[in-house]
Amino acid sequence: MRSYPDRPIVGVGAVVLEGGRVLLVRRANEPSKGEWSLPGGAVELGESLEEAVVREIREETGLDVEVGRVVEVLDRVRRDAAGRVEYHYVIVDYACAIRGGLLAAGTDAADVRWVDVAGLAQLGVSEKAISVINKAVAQC
Repeated sequence: MRSYPDRPIVGVGAVVLEGGRVLLVRRANEPSKGEWSLPGGAVELGESLEEAVVREIREETGLDVEVGRVVEVLDRVRRDAAGRVEYHYVIVDYACAIRGGLLAAGTDAADVRWVDVAGLAQLGVSEKAISVINKAVAQC
């Protein structure tokens, strides 16, 4: 169960940059339903972090990626009105490069698109995600 977990859930994300743009997905499910964010998701039992990145990106965007270096490791904790932890993810975000595939919204994504890095705030992208994206841009 992902909501009200007994312990944090390990997740992965991908920062895919191309020509001043970053790949984003609009979340189709909670947490963060309807919000634009980096593609990614939970690591499955027996799966390496890198395998999870490749799988999640393929499932959400239709693209195949090559996994690069770690950009950031962070917590995403959301509490309910009573202060109980509703969601707690520890996310490892990786820089990734496209190897192939066709861009299309898949599972867990209501939409997927390339977004100009300068326009992230206008889409309501979280400050944490913008910080991770900016860190990846600086490392390139």
